[in-house]
Amino acid sequence: MYYINPVYPGSCPDPFILKYCGEYWCYSTGWASDGRVFNVLHSVDLVHWTSLGGAMDPLPGDAPEYWAPEAIYSNGRFYLYYSVGDGFNMKLRAAVAMSPEGPFHDSGRALTREAFAIDAHFFEDEDGSKYLFYATDFLNHTHIGTGTVVDRMIDELTLEGNPRPVTLPRFDWQVFDPHRIEKGGVRWHTVEGPFVLKRKGRYYQMFSGGNWKNPSYGVSYALADSIHSREEWSQLEHSREVPLVLSTIPGVVVGPGHNSVVRGPDNRQLYCVYHRWAPDGSARLLSLDRLEWVGDRLSVLGPSTTPQENPNAPLCPIFRQTSGLWLEKERELIHPAAEEPAEAGTELASSSFMIEVSLAASPDAEPDQEAEMGLRLSRGGTRLFAIGFSHTNGSAVVCAAPEEDIRSRIELPHGFPISVFHGLRVEVNGARIDVEIDGRARRWRGRLKAPPDRLTLFSNSLPCSFKACSITYGFEDDFYGIAGDPDQAEWHTPAGISGVWRIVDGELLQEEAGVQNSLIVKEHSLEDYELVVNARLVTDAAPDSCYGFYPLLTGEGEGALLRVELRENWPQLVWQWQRESGAWPLPAGFDLRRAEQFRFRRRKDHLQVFREGEALGTLEISCTPGGIALYVNRARAAFDLVRLTSLNQPG
Repeated sequence: MYYINPVYPGSCPDPFILKYCGEYWCYSTGWASDGRVFNVLHSVDLVHWTSLGGAMDPLPGDAPEYWAPEAIYSNGRFYLYYSVGDGFNMKLRAAVAMSPEGPFHDSGRALTREAFAIDAHFFEDEDGSKYLFYATDFLNHTHIGTGTVVDRMIDELTLEGNPRPVTLPRFDWQVFDPHRIEKGGVRWHTVEGPFVLKRKGRYYQMFSGGNWKNPSYGVSYALADSIHSREEWSQLEHSREVPLVLSTIPGVVVGPGHNSVVRGPDNRQLYCVYHRWAPDGSARLLSLDRLEWVGDRLSVLGPSTTPQENPNAPLCPIFRQTSGLWLEKERELIHPAAEEPAEAGTELASSSFMIEVSLAASPDAEPDQEAEMGLRLSRGGTRLFAIGFSHTNGSAVVCAAPEEDIRSRIELPHGFPISVFHGLRVEVNGARIDVEIDGRARRWRGRLKAPPDRLTLFSNSLPCSFKACSITYGFEDDFYGIAGDPDQAEWHTPAGISGVWRIVDGELLQEEAGVQNSLIVKEHSLEDYELVVNARLVTDAAPDSCYGFYPLLTGEGEGALLRVELRENWPQLVWQWQRESGAWPLPAGFDLRRAEQFRFRRRKDHLQVFREGEALGTLEISCTPGGIALYVNRARAAFDLVRLTSLNQPG
């Protein structure tokens, strides 16, 4: 199934999408048809949207402009950050609600002191520190105009009051108006719409720059190694070789910008959500495209104008109720009784997977430190891992070595309300396990004694509900936070194969330059899947030096080999399957020394091959997959991302 941008026919300026309980809410600039502000759209798949009306009533007075809302879920409440004013004098404010569609109620105070402050973006770091990024004016800067700043948050409604510059105008493509009358006729630049991501310890702030009416308008990003830096973040210098992340395509796509980023339904793939202008300039329309990391480069596979694969859906498991009373309602499993423990389980089809579920205690449940609800993983009836939530404030209890009764605690926000739904995400990659709560950064990491084969939802005498449970099989290895032996990431070199493979500085590296046909393998049991790999040569390209992939490796160690190599000084992807072979040319400017991304989609007997968003071709391959492998010949080569995701939708 496919979608085509835009994905919603109505106006949706400055879109921000919140994922909650497995569903999506989109908020946008301006007035809704019901007289309220910030139109809210709802979707279950990111593609099909329904309008729910405005998020909140306008403030008392006659402020005409309501811009760029962004919503977060924190400790049982929803906070909506927005800018309000007359278009020239704008303040940031926040509103609060108990549900994502609202109604939101203004908190009664402004967050900022500047005369002009817009485009608030909330970011929480891995240590729990909270920050608000926003755009404001810099009238004494070398390039006069709007830039972005960051201020630390004391709580969700209070800024520290010490904003620091992040991304200020630097380049001609960021010119909004060469002679802006409203600002005294100065050459005015604009950098706005901040959105922050973190990968491998580095911070990326996406932003929009320039004037949407100009072909130079688009989205770029700036980088920093520390969010506490007193210096500006480093911006890219764009050129033909270093294009914008999103940019106007004259006559085709006008003014793509003001983006946010959200996890897709499978909780694995990231999507860049942005608006583009209707051809007649009458409205800004909701669009989305895949966001990828290619080495340290952030890439959006867009703005797309052709049919794109629908976001991949997770599996919704069927639970077998093994003890206690359970009631089923749509995507919700409810244990209504407090007098008895209860369990409901399902078998796991692979040793690597991501589980997402929302859970809440009944509002009528009596406080009891012994009563708890949670999730358990086991193998052959032996418990390997459990996480439990109770009315005890301040932490969730993790038990990852039951036979040794080793327990640890995940610190939770003060007054953590157990009677509202909280999102729990558990990712298992072989022996490694990561836990997140409410979509925040990693809360807990550990290792399992064995790969689990069963998932159980449980209640120990606590009336509770589990909602929107989903499973996506597969894994993502970014090789960050571990070093040395690839066995830590479940990779191994087959017997009789030469080469030294090590994990170094966030990459899986084959270190010996002269070795022929070195490879490293990771097994899996998926039938239909997508494989994404980032790779580069560490040494200069020489005759016969190359890197490659076995995107489909059988249990007998045979498979289709695709090699990236130079032929007559032109890069090509050369493929070989049994006695057949061929080659696809790679685009001009392809550099074997730079990280490049390849994507393989295996469905039944077909293997589609892509370089980033560009389709290269399809191979017909009939065999049973048993794993994947990375390949290097006569070179040192590095791989910084390997992501395998089960495909749960028909092609």
